[in-house]
Amino acid sequence: MSEHADTEKSAAESGNHHGSNIKSYLMVFVALCVLTTASFFTYSDFWRDHFSLQAGWAFMMAISVTKAMLVVLFFMHLLYEAKWKYVLTVPTIFMSIFLVCMLIPDVGFRMSRISRERRHHMAVEPTDSSHAETPHSENGAEAIDRSKADH
Repeated sequence: MSEHADTEKSAAESGNHHGSNIKSYLMVFVALCVLTTASFFTYSDFWRDHFSLQAGWAFMMAISVTKAMLVVLFFMHLLYEAKWKYVLTVPTIFMSIFLVCMLIPDVGFRMSRISRERRHHMAVEPTDSSHAETPHSENGAEAIDRSKADH
């Protein structure tokens, strides 16, 4: 017991104890502010003139993942947790990947099994002309007037 108490006492005296101090919280806060500013930079005219839309999406995703990692590591104190955190997170990652892979076919085929009534109330005009109720030659105002007259 004295060995454990000595270890805690020496860690507390040196300032490198288990957990964060206010300086590390402020540094993470400044980093989050800088990363947020960088993410808003993708909406500027300079970004649109020099980079593609896909590069902007990739940049925003990288910033989002970095910000989430900083919050989880420092503000949720996972940086200072024991190694058992991997026992909880690794299976969760595998299960989430499995769930996404199982839902991909369902999302891909969702438009193939829609009833005529549901298709009628959709906000987007169907691309399949066999299910379209209005001819494509009508303009938008006439189509809206027809749909109001139906109700």
